[in-house]
Amino acid sequence: MTDEELHRRQKEYVMGWKVVGEYLEAERREHVRQADTAKSLEALSGLFDSAVWLHPPKPSSGMVEMQAILARARR
Repeated sequence: MTDEELHRRQKEYVMGWKVVGEYLEAERREHVRQADTAKSLEALSGLFDSAVWLHPPKPSSGMVEMQAILARARR
């Protein structure tokens, strides 16, 4: 296979994914548009509660501490 053939095949491959990507994006948008958010949240609430019970959140995310460290570093 010559460099020109390889380049042509690679270009065809990329263009094929461009077309497929547009189709997949349209499909994703339609799926999101039709989604029933309230129903999804209701279905996931039990899983969320279980996750919080199994892995309780820490009292602090560390963001306040990180901001203090960065503020000191700026001085």
